[in-house]
Amino acid sequence: MDWITHEEDVWFEFRGNSPHQLVPGRFYKGTVDGYADFGVFVDLASNVTGLLHRSELDRRLESLDWEPGDEVFVQVKNVRDNGNIDLGWSIRQSDSEFRGARIHDPDGDADGQPVEQEAESGGPTTVKTRPKTGKTTKPAGVSTSSETADSESDADSQSEQDAASESDAGDEDRAPTAGDVVDDIAANGESEQEADAEPESEPESDLESKDDAASDDEQEVEADADDAADEAERVTLASIDDRVGDVIRVEGEIASVRQTGGPTVFELRDETAIADCAAFVEAGVRAYPEVEVGDYVRIDGEVERRRGELQIETEELTILDGDEGDTVAQRLADALSDEARPDAVAPLAAHEPVAAVGKSLLDAAEAIRRAVLESRPIVVRHTATADGYVAGAAVERAVLPLIREEHPRDDAEYHYFTRRPLEEAVYGMDAATNDVTRMLEDRDRHDEKLPLVLLLGAGSTAESLDGLGLLGVYGSERVVVDAAPADDEVAAEVDVLVNPAREGADARDLSVGALASTLSVAVNDDVRDDVSHLPAVSYWENCPQQYLDLAESHGFDADRVRELREAVALEAYYQSYQDKRELIADLLFDADEGLAGHVSEQFRIKLEDEIETAQANLERREVGAISAAVLDSDAYSHRFDFPPTGLLVDELHRRTREGDAFVTVALGMDELYLRATGDLDLRAVVESAAEKAPAAGLAAAGIREGRIEFLTGARDEALEAVLDAAAEQF
Repeated sequence: MDWITHEEDVWFEFRGNSPHQLVPGRFYKGTVDGYADFGVFVDLASNVTGLLHRSELDRRLESLDWEPGDEVFVQVKNVRDNGNIDLGWSIRQSDSEFRGARIHDPDGDADGQPVEQEAESGGPTTVKTRPKTGKTTKPAGVSTSSETADSESDADSQSEQDAASESDAGDEDRAPTAGDVVDDIAANGESEQEADAEPESEPESDLESKDDAASDDEQEVEADADDAADEAERVTLASIDDRVGDVIRVEGEIASVRQTGGPTVFELRDETAIADCAAFVEAGVRAYPEVEVGDYVRIDGEVERRRGELQIETEELTILDGDEGDTVAQRLADALSDEARPDAVAPLAAHEPVAAVGKSLLDAAEAIRRAVLESRPIVVRHTATADGYVAGAAVERAVLPLIREEHPRDDAEYHYFTRRPLEEAVYGMDAATNDVTRMLEDRDRHDEKLPLVLLLGAGSTAESLDGLGLLGVYGSERVVVDAAPADDEVAAEVDVLVNPAREGADARDLSVGALASTLSVAVNDDVRDDVSHLPAVSYWENCPQQYLDLAESHGFDADRVRELREAVALEAYYQSYQDKRELIADLLFDADEGLAGHVSEQFRIKLEDEIETAQANLERREVGAISAAVLDSDAYSHRFDFPPTGLLVDELHRRTREGDAFVTVALGMDELYLRATGDLDLRAVVESAAEKAPAAGLAAAGIREGRIEFLTGARDEALEAVLDAAAEQF
């Protein structure tokens, strides 16, 4: 019988020279050539390269740990007429996870022959056999990931070959051997070599005595192993750097579980650090399925270094209940409390509204640091504006180093920290449903903990209560940081609220970027120099002098600050739902002046073109005690190009306002944006306007953005009612 039963169970070494010689459906070994935004290029031969598109991956492209030159396994999905090769993901990424290997040599004599493989030592691969007696400390059916599936796959293949050859020999006079009882041997987990090693026949009494002796030996070894396990001394995860090659015992909480193409990887957290612990049953099969995220466990295993990262090869895993579990839980809780809360907040610059929220900033910083230490993802929601992006980038700059320090995985910073910009400052049901859907999928599919949701400059008004409430139903922690006044209902709904107005401070000269930058240094003071220029970048006008001086002292003069602000504002508009992590980091922290200068020039060109058109088509009006400038934004602006209407009306108001009683309005088909030189209570304006035009369907859609919605058919009535209501407030 052939040793390969299914082509899908083997990988092929391609020795052809044309893409059209490949066979779709087969798995091939290739070499990583390089990355693109849309996937990975893999060389299957010297001049045959295919694309593994990011949509084919079972993880984020950014988290793939392949390097150029790495050998990988892929499946050929399709070869197009033009020679382009579409590749598919293979969950099996080592020789041992396939049942064999064949040569694909379209033009040669070697086609179909087995691939000669070598063991790591450089010699030919040999079949590993299991001892007939003795007991390891791992549970039945579970092997360490370092043992892999090599022995089992090779033993199965060799057993079938031997069985076939013995059958062909036709020697009917010999005693039964492994070839005759291969099914029994497979069921007992023994290799064919072990069966062959036994005598062809022995008296039954001798066999029984030997079985008894073997049983005694097994019990003795098992007892020794149990005694050794009981006597093992617990070590901390922070100390395993010096224990490579040692078998150790660790205790802690399961922070996450991920199933790879080979072992199951349990991320374990103790009071000192986090480490990966790999347990292997067989390729792609979940080890210890009863273990869940949040369980307190004891793990015995050997410390190894794989791809430069420490990993514990699990030999035994025990869930700790009762007093043992309580002891570990208390140990972790005590350490977490000590480590999570900062000692104090040292503001970037003296600013009264920031000083007023010192305690709540500490509470927010502790919540963020605790989430990192507990291996909970952090989801940051901020507005898609320059101020919002600056705020999000400041917190991101502080948190990512903590995640890298805490978690050994290369992709941990993408796994545990996400920024999701919002179109508006309202955290509505659409955004909340998106977040809840993702977090429940991650919980159910990947055993992730529920995230901390951090809202910066958003979520502090009553319009966000439905979204915040949905998060609360699932127990997700909610932290809101906003410079503008927050509503009382929000304070009662969220876990932490950082809001100067709640402390009686006047925060009219405070931006969200300045407040979040102070939060970032409370979370991680090591980034103080990195973020010191960000408060100045977050202001379009009336920036407090202390922030301008702080930026200049770190090498950012007024022109550079302006360029950064304009560049971020432009990039915030395009692909506004994306975090653009690397691009924003380049602009604000890591790139030379050329990048910001180039992008800010585009900002000014686009903005000036729109402003010039808008100013030429402004309608000037006098309504009661106020003067108004009204722009028909549907007729005289590009609604689906930069700048967005909110930014356009902001700039128009800065350039056209006259006196202390002036309003600027950008009027669309079913919404308008209102800006005023004085303080307007937008809710009061809408309430009064709704009384004047009850059929217009007026509603305050965005308090922070000054956006009011109305019915399309009542456009003129809505405008008149809003202007009259605004005039009443002046």
